[in-house]
Amino acid sequence: MRNLIVFCHPSKDSYSASLLLTARTALEQSGHEVRVIDLYEEGFNPVLSQDEWDSYIPDTQANIAGVQSHVDAMQWAEALVLVYPTWMYGPPAMLKGWLERVWLPGIAFDIAPAKGKRATGLLRNIRQFTVVTTSGSPWWWLRVIRDPGRSMLARGYRVLFHPLCRVRWLQLHNMNNTTLRDRQRFLARVKRVFSRKALVSVPAVSSMEK
Repeated sequence: MRNLIVFCHPSKDSYSASLLLTARTALEQSGHEVRVIDLYEEGFNPVLSQDEWDSYIPDTQANIAGVQSHVDAMQWAEALVLVYPTWMYGPPAMLKGWLERVWLPGIAFDIAPAKGKRATGLLRNIRQFTVVTTSGSPWWWLRVIRDPGRSMLARGYRVLFHPLCRVRWLQLHNMNNTTLRDRQRFLARVKRVFSRKALVSVPAVSSMEK
């Protein structure tokens, strides 16, 4: 399976970096193809400029050309993995900006055809979507506030993928107060999940962390 991992954390010494290494190594050792986009290492610009906004619909191809390598990676992948820390109840600003600048009309979705309709997903090549994240908040508090980050990605973005796309959400809560054992156990869980030889079986469809 072709796996695209998108990583977003400024520190190479972070726990998130360990999660990236664990997921990548497990996938490669299981015989899967892996590409990694490290947004901070690349120096990705997350800001949607005025020029991009002005051409967003009338000249989408110009915007696509500006992030062509990222678009190509998205269209190559069968599985998408996001590895990032949950900050302020959602993904870091750089990752949110990546979504805004790369998941463009004609690539990730078609604009809704009429009032009251929703956008139609175009990333039908994505048959598995996995998020690996950490959060300072305990699970019960995120439940109280309806977990906006998870709702956005696991529900809102899910409709853009293959209709039978499998979603997996791996999250370590209480990050600022975890023990070494907690962190080691979560790393082991991530390794176990990504070490499976056959991650998915879906028929093709035509048509602030420490």
